[in-house]
Amino acid sequence: MSRLLERKTILVGLSGGIACYKTAELVRLLVRAGAVVHCLMTRGAQKFLSPLTLQGLTGNPVATDVFDLAQESHIGHIRLADSADALVIAPASANLLARLAAGMADDVVTTVALATRAPLIVAPSMNVNMYEHAATQANIALLKQRGVRVVEPAEGELACGWYGRGRLADPSVLFAETERALATKDLAGESLVVTAGPTREPIDAVRFLSNRSSGKMGYALAAAAWQRGAAVTLISGPTALPPPPGVSVVYVESAEEMREAVFAALGRATIVVMCAAVADYRPKVLLPGKMKKSAAAFSLELVRTPDILEELGEKKQDRIIVGFAAEVEELESHARLKLERKHLDVIVANDVSSRSTGFESDANAVLILDRFGVKTEIPLLPKSEVAHAILDHVVRVRQSIRRE
Repeated sequence: MSRLLERKTILVGLSGGIACYKTAELVRLLVRAGAVVHCLMTRGAQKFLSPLTLQGLTGNPVATDVFDLAQESHIGHIRLADSADALVIAPASANLLARLAAGMADDVVTTVALATRAPLIVAPSMNVNMYEHAATQANIALLKQRGVRVVEPAEGELACGWYGRGRLADPSVLFAETERALATKDLAGESLVVTAGPTREPIDAVRFLSNRSSGKMGYALAAAAWQRGAAVTLISGPTALPPPPGVSVVYVESAEEMREAVFAALGRATIVVMCAAVADYRPKVLLPGKMKKSAAAFSLELVRTPDILEELGEKKQDRIIVGFAAEVEELESHARLKLERKHLDVIVANDVSSRSTGFESDANAVLILDRFGVKTEIPLLPKSEVAHAILDHVVRVRQSIRRE
């Protein structure tokens, strides 16, 4: 379930194009998130995907004809337009973009698009030459001026054999854009720096010291902040996670590289969320080449890495600094000590000894403390939901700071 999409009515319109098959996956993601989904198809779209497929995925009849009396008696297009929380058109062909820009209403998709007052998200998909044509670009620009959210197509090999920009955006990107359209923009105007994942401290050419952080919590925070209107820079240690849509990502390896990246991004930041599990120690000496195995015992001398969070707390100026505390015992007392010692505004603590909330899990339960003495306990939830709960607390702290 998604707190942004649960019980929301999402309309998904399809126009004619081979990319219709991808829209079926978007519909599946929306339904799984708890949305009520109704699909609308042009005649061209029905050549590429059966309405029965979408009806099976949504459990709702598919609208295909404004003038079909049987359909109108069950799913009247005006009722659909009025009930929508968002309308997503994917794929949007060059022809459909032109008709939308002209304000035409000559099929069920364009008619509902003209009638609804819900946010409209349009995802173009077509041959690269059609996409780059001046007429198509002018239509896209006009739609953007009217407040339509246009999800730019991806670049790659196209079904027609050409290579270039024109591929329908990935269903996961379209899903994220739909969530963003419905999110409260309480972080609009804010610039967030979020760190995520582990660091790697090299021992030799092939070995390193690291930890079990997957980066999932930091990536979820970056995605949630972007949904809520912030400009987000994600500074990520090594992970296997795809970059969140709309987020600028800087990849680093070591603690020193993370420090350099954080302070390089700090000038424009209003909120810094230090979620990364930065190594506390690194080998004192980097061994040349690859150390060979031998029968003798081996010892490794370690030295401290820079404490990025403490340095941020000392230099925070007007920024809000959020730290994380991964603990295995005395969660609240250790977190409160870290909050005060490092001059933080907010600290988020979690018990990493639990299999359900520790590293690499998809869920988390956290304790949030702030410098005003407010405590919030978040029960076990998906990390996407925990991310929004953390940002809810940060927004309240921002309000408290402004009242000081």
